[in-house]
Amino acid sequence: MSTKQLQDQVIQVRRDILRMVHKVNSGHPGGSLGCTEFLVSLYGKIMNHDTNFKMDGINEDLFFLSNGHISPVIYSVLARNGYFPVEELNTFRLINSRLQGHPTTHEGLEGIRIASGSLGQGMSVAIGAALTKKLNNDDSIVYSLHGDGELQEGQIWEAAMYAAGNKVDNYIATVDYNKKQIDGATDDVLPLGDLKQKFEAFGWEVLDIFKGNDIDAIIAGMAEAKAKTGNGKPVCVLLHTEMGNGVDFMMGTHAWHGKAPSDEQLESALNQNPSTLGDY
Repeated sequence: MSTKQLQDQVIQVRRDILRMVHKVNSGHPGGSLGCTEFLVSLYGKIMNHDTNFKMDGINEDLFFLSNGHISPVIYSVLARNGYFPVEELNTFRLINSRLQGHPTTHEGLEGIRIASGSLGQGMSVAIGAALTKKLNNDDSIVYSLHGDGELQEGQIWEAAMYAAGNKVDNYIATVDYNKKQIDGATDDVLPLGDLKQKFEAFGWEVLDIFKGNDIDAIIAGMAEAKAKTGNGKPVCVLLHTEMGNGVDFMMGTHAWHGKAPSDEQLESALNQNPSTLGDY
């Protein structure tokens, strides 16, 4: 996709997120909106992936969403890239839907490789997939996404130590570094310290994308991250984002981590994001 096509999809994905969460008065719009540019760019430009979904993912790049509560954004991005019909977004969080609040695999939703939402687990799974690719002489890259609050889970650091110790250098872990979590600022809940120094101390290559809601910056930063693979170290990208990005009253606060907009708030948010691509 061109930058213009990616930006158009970003706007449409924002609309999808807002409408899905509003319809069922449940879900997580803040982090979903903050990661929209990243996931649109990942699927539209960065990754080598096949919409003819096969769980083994042989000879294609793989993505694992660890912070599964931001399911609205991954569902929308997958649908808008042809993994399943866009109309299915209308079933978000309904009984018997494949699109539950946290992604699951038992209903065979195309594009979803693990059940996620129990935080701290996605890095371990991604490392396993990356090692499998090495054993199979598959040169593809494995990607994952994590919340910064998720890094308060101990399993993350066990996995980080393992990845470096076993030279899992076909793996790029991205942290949504918005400095907010459900109960407030990460510094107030449990300070993360200097994440760059932490990952480097664990033996990782680390880089920052300071404009984490800018498509061009994301594409350039992820190209740099990919260039660092294959050198004996896993790669961590600190993606500096704004929770609730693209909706003025949702930005700059943790309050929209897991809260649905009212009818009036939905109308205001959609008016800020006019799209010609078409709602479901």
